[in-house]
Amino acid sequence: MSKVSVGFKLNGKEVTASIEPDLLLVDLIREVFGLTGTKVGCGEGECGACTVLLDDKAVNSCLVLAARVDGSEVITVEGIGSYDKIHPLQEAFIAEGAVQCGFCTPGMLLSAKALLDAKPKPTADEIKEHISGNLCRCTGYSKIAAAIEKVAKGDHA
Repeated sequence: MSKVSVGFKLNGKEVTASIEPDLLLVDLIREVFGLTGTKVGCGEGECGACTVLLDDKAVNSCLVLAARVDGSEVITVEGIGSYDKIHPLQEAFIAEGAVQCGFCTPGMLLSAKALLDAKPKPTADEIKEHISGNLCRCTGYSKIAAAIEKVAKGDHA
């Protein structure tokens, strides 16, 4: 198989890579660009651990061919905050105790960001529905939903 060139914006920076045509986006993010916040879970689009934002939409990066992102914008968990200034969702997840083992957290954060970017004041039911594609084995979801609701209400620093 001959390689293809892909150029896109990753966390606000223009990047390029020469890749195999069958490379998955999750592997491009982790193996080529070294951003390990995006997790590899089920590999079948069922768990949401690999969720990233592709042109502002939450997608399972394990189901997207990397070549598909040519000319697009991809945001990973590393792109929504920094050590100096964490994102309000990250702050709320910490404050509400919505982070336990942390494996689902990057995907949950990006799903929540996509929701709040599209609908800044979602209802509790809309929050639950929107994160239903992200599996969490530790928290029981209530603290995660509370953290998202806290940001939606503007109850963060």
